[in-house]
Amino acid sequence: MRLFSIFVLLAATLAAAKPTVYFIRHGEKPKKGDGLNADGLKRAQCLRGVFGVASDYNITHVMAQRPKKNGKQKRPYDTVLPLATDMGLDVDTSCKRDNIDCVVDVIENYKGDGNILICWEHKRLKDVAKALGVRKFKKYPNKAFDLIYEVPPKYKKVATITSENCRGLDK
Repeated sequence: MRLFSIFVLLAATLAAAKPTVYFIRHGEKPKKGDGLNADGLKRAQCLRGVFGVASDYNITHVMAQRPKKNGKQKRPYDTVLPLATDMGLDVDTSCKRDNIDCVVDVIENYKGDGNILICWEHKRLKDVAKALGVRKFKKYPNKAFDLIYEVPPKYKKVATITSENCRGLDK
């Protein structure tokens, strides 16, 4: 009976575990206009391997800012759509770009058993991280498109910043 109680307690603890959150920027953009340029489309394809089911990231929720009805602000969605499709997931676009509290609510109320990938406009990533509780979030560089910020549970700091290592795109 005691072993059963320990098992129930362990199962409850695991079910209550918070996800690790990974922040990425949308793929490369054209000099003029909306959408992704050729490199951005290549990056979207590369992410299928970086975060896909064979990776160690264990992504079970993919989130991107809500595109506007006129087609603007769609880059984050277009960047993660191929990955989400491969994984049988919907891209969560429930939050507008500037509604940072909405993003934090999604993270804090997540009940899944895996981790969350968030693809957003790079200038707003710091705002999301700060609202989540992250201290000293290093600003996402304007010219970079390949960085992955790993924020583990407790959400106090960025554990690692790594490259997506997309061949031909990243240095």
